[in-house]
Amino acid sequence: MIGVGKIKQYGNVLDKPLNKGKTEVSLSAFAFLFSELVQYNQTQVDNIGELERRLEDAGYAVGARVLELLCHRDKGNRRETRLLGILSFVHSTVWKVLFGKVADSLEKGTEHEDEYMISEKELLVNKFISIPKDMGTFNCGAFVAGIVRGVLDGAGFPAVVTAHFVPMEGQQRPRTTILIKFAEEVLRREARLG
Repeated sequence: MIGVGKIKQYGNVLDKPLNKGKTEVSLSAFAFLFSELVQYNQTQVDNIGELERRLEDAGYAVGARVLELLCHRDKGNRRETRLLGILSFVHSTVWKVLFGKVADSLEKGTEHEDEYMISEKELLVNKFISIPKDMGTFNCGAFVAGIVRGVLDGAGFPAVVTAHFVPMEGQQRPRTTILIKFAEEVLRREARLG
């Protein structure tokens, strides 16, 4: 048989299929690039709120692309249409692709009907970051909040997504919680469908 066991050669990188390829990035390479992103943006802003907003905007672009890639690879270009479906998709599939594991927890807010929380004991973007005293409440989780917002917006679930530190007893570092507050239109649509 001619050609058995022959590896297909691609003349152009654009000809390669999207669903094949290396899926991991070196942790040290990611840590270096992310620290450079933080340092660059830190020189461009005057306060912590603006720095977190810029990190969130950078994450938003990543989230939009991650949604497109995962919908193409895993779902045959189909997207979630229900609220719990998209939350489960973010909590499990997106998190696993980005961080190598499912998020620690996904919870519904007790005070508000439109709030959900994804919690992570040790979020990768906060793992190797030491925050100076003068930057007090700065949270690099804003980048991940931007990724989540990008995925949700791209899927048609507009939301305000923020990152917060939540202190834990017996732990030196606080837990990071990604708070998702959906737009009113999402809740109305969910009520019509459900």
